[in-house]
Amino acid sequence: MATFNVMGPLGLLQHRRWEDIALMILGVAIAISPLWFGSTEKPTVMLVTALVGAAVVVLAGLEVVFLRRWEEILLLACGLWLAIQPLVFAYGSPLRNWHIVLGALVAILAILELWQDRNRDMAA
Repeated sequence: MATFNVMGPLGLLQHRRWEDIALMILGVAIAISPLWFGSTEKPTVMLVTALVGAAVVVLAGLEVVFLRRWEEILLLACGLWLAIQPLVFAYGSPLRNWHIVLGALVAILAILELWQDRNRDMAA
């Protein structure tokens, strides 16, 4: 389970609850981003984005309760997919830029969590 204990000057050496909360907020932002930017002309983009956002929220919520490596790996995959999704579906800015940035943030947080838990004995 994530903790609030501070270890090191920035508190980045141990898995933190704020990282999971930030991922949940990013997941909600991902899910509503097509509506926010008014990009409703491509229903496939809206559906896939909503699914990725929901997956990020659920996986980050699971990390609060069960700290497992597979959750972080799936979060990394979601972030990378969201970053390349504009190239796959060929849609333009500003939604394209927003998805690249949000995908990069999710991927960076997932990599940080994987690094923090590198020496921890976890299942999977």
